[in-house]
Amino acid sequence: MLPITPSATPIAQIALDIPVSRLFDYLAPGLTRQDIGLRVRVPFGRKEMVGVVMGLIPDSSHDKHKLKPVLEIYRDAPALSTELLRLLNFCSDYYHYPLGPTVMAALPTTLRRSQPIQIKLAHAWQLTSAGLALSANDLPSHAPAQRALLDTMRDGLAHTGATLTAICRGYRGIVKTWVERGWAAQINLPARLHAPPVAADTAPQLTPAQQDAVTQINAAFTKYQAFLLHGITGSGKTEVYLHLVASALDRGGQALLLVPEINLTPQLTGVFRARFPHIEIATLHSGMAEGERLAHWLAAAEGRARIVLGTRLAVFAPLPHLALIIVDEEHDSSFLQQDGLRYAARDVAVVRAQQQGVPVVLGSATPALESWYNAQNGRYTLIRLDQRAIANARLPAINLIDTRSSKPEEGLSVSLLAAIRSRLAAGQQSLIFVNRRGYSPALMCFECGWGAACARCSAKLVLHLRERQLRCHHCGHVEPVVHACPACGNIDLKPGGFGTQRIEDALTRHFPEARILRVDRDSTRKKNSWPDMQRAIHKGEADILVGTQLLVKGHDFPKLTLVGVINADSALYSPDFRATERLFAQLMQVGGRAGRASDAGEVLIQTQFPDHHLYRLLQRHDYAGFAASLLAERAAAGFPPFVHQAVLRAEAGKLDTALAFLRQAQGAAPHMAGITLFDPTQASMARKAGVERALLLVQSPTRKPLQTFLSAWMLQLYALKANNVRWNLDVDPLEI
Repeated sequence: MLPITPSATPIAQIALDIPVSRLFDYLAPGLTRQDIGLRVRVPFGRKEMVGVVMGLIPDSSHDKHKLKPVLEIYRDAPALSTELLRLLNFCSDYYHYPLGPTVMAALPTTLRRSQPIQIKLAHAWQLTSAGLALSANDLPSHAPAQRALLDTMRDGLAHTGATLTAICRGYRGIVKTWVERGWAAQINLPARLHAPPVAADTAPQLTPAQQDAVTQINAAFTKYQAFLLHGITGSGKTEVYLHLVASALDRGGQALLLVPEINLTPQLTGVFRARFPHIEIATLHSGMAEGERLAHWLAAAEGRARIVLGTRLAVFAPLPHLALIIVDEEHDSSFLQQDGLRYAARDVAVVRAQQQGVPVVLGSATPALESWYNAQNGRYTLIRLDQRAIANARLPAINLIDTRSSKPEEGLSVSLLAAIRSRLAAGQQSLIFVNRRGYSPALMCFECGWGAACARCSAKLVLHLRERQLRCHHCGHVEPVVHACPACGNIDLKPGGFGTQRIEDALTRHFPEARILRVDRDSTRKKNSWPDMQRAIHKGEADILVGTQLLVKGHDFPKLTLVGVINADSALYSPDFRATERLFAQLMQVGGRAGRASDAGEVLIQTQFPDHHLYRLLQRHDYAGFAASLLAERAAAGFPPFVHQAVLRAEAGKLDTALAFLRQAQGAAPHMAGITLFDPTQASMARKAGVERALLLVQSPTRKPLQTFLSAWMLQLYALKANNVRWNLDVDPLEI
């Protein structure tokens, strides 16, 4: 980049939320290199837009006389750092998504609007040099409150009213007098993030395995190294995280912790607040109100929040003193953004750590196969926690119920019902896992074979019996339950399969005295409903839990000793090559909820395939053996991680229109060695929300040639006529 002479008017290259792969040039008198990363307001056509300054250049390839000037520079929030802009540039390049929308998506919604932000400030007081020179003898002899305030404020830092109130409720009169005498000065600081009081926590003694993990990772501080922390359920991965965060704080740095689900952030935030009561903690996730998210984003950007916890979008949080990144449950598909910039937060976290020279820890009891492969070939350092952290706590016994000989009634076998009954007698809790919400996945006519189908999707409507509704869980379509078969008139329609509501009803009939709690997306819609349920479970106010994967991730219920699994077999014959990997992870995770304290745990899986090798490896808790067998299958079949893939997806009102566009795209693809383009085909769910969907798969044995191909191909794709077609490119797709 050429230097800008003081007399020249610099040209600002602005990222705008426009779906084109370019920056926009504007005259920028008064801007300097220190302003790169700031938000600006600029004219665009007949309207005005907010963008981010990505760079300054001395001249433009466009006619300088036709360039418009920047209208306003917003200096009310910290500029995006060079490191963060570099990461966003990488994401735009790697995922082949326009840079402007990539950059703007990293900002809170409030910062994308063309208006200054309102920052909530708090009054604070700080001793002046005259105040710091005071001694206790300079204060009245009978003024213990003043002496206590002076002792506290001698550190020279600014202290808010909340801090001073804890020392002396009448502090205002004292500090007002000190300000008048020149001993103290009043200043305004950004308001501290609201933090509900939490009981302070004392760090437990680490197990030898935990201590070894902490020691290994501590040795890598101040440099990049990726660690895969493979810890069985209940092995104390969170305690390892806490010690690593303490190390980052001791070095004056900030720590970023990513979790897969919004529902996990309050629980984990409470754990970290208890361990670090005096440290400001920011949380970032899409469920926050705009003002709240902005306040937490600013606390991170200004370095006030030393710990940042959040879901996938937090990977782009501005962190000027980043020292450590942790990705908990790194295998979870929730880390993949499914629209707009389609990125994998786990992978972006690794890139960010590499760019900034800090360690990154990927934690899971069931790592993603790609992560395990990276650990096996030395790209990641593997650290294992093979024992549960609580003394005498053991992994649960996993037993299989052969439903061919023990036919379930209402979805529940005799053996499972007996196991639940014994836990009730012992005052222990049971969890019945069925990963289908609603009453039944389908409403069927067994006379003619009709099934209630969504008119807008290639999917069955789910029966929600209590609401007397049929719902599509893909597009949200709702219609009333029909009372007779539309095809043959049969009035004896029956539910097909089992959802959480149906299992809850069956359990209520079998155990009318039990307190049954259903946990799924329907029952946790109201604000604070899930935290309230968690408290009830911990207090022992529920005997039987019925739930979906909401109950699987990261929860510790000491009284839970039995897990029953219903309808796990469906994944065994799925066309998705990742289905068995997800099933194994899901069963390991849900089974890990049992027996986390001193009482032994048991997992009962109802299956028609008790001899399947997946279940046999699961019974041995042998993730390494399962991963080895799956890697061998993937290598033989030519699936990831042994190839690298991208999928071009197209949507249109008619399937032929989408396929025609993909055939054009196929014809426009550059010919490159090692690149395989498959023929366009309809998506596994061909119709969703009234739109027909098709895809074209591209793959290569290595990543670099694929990226070279995609860069050249995208130029051709943008030039194609795409009338009535929406398309996007998905790099490293999780689903095909």
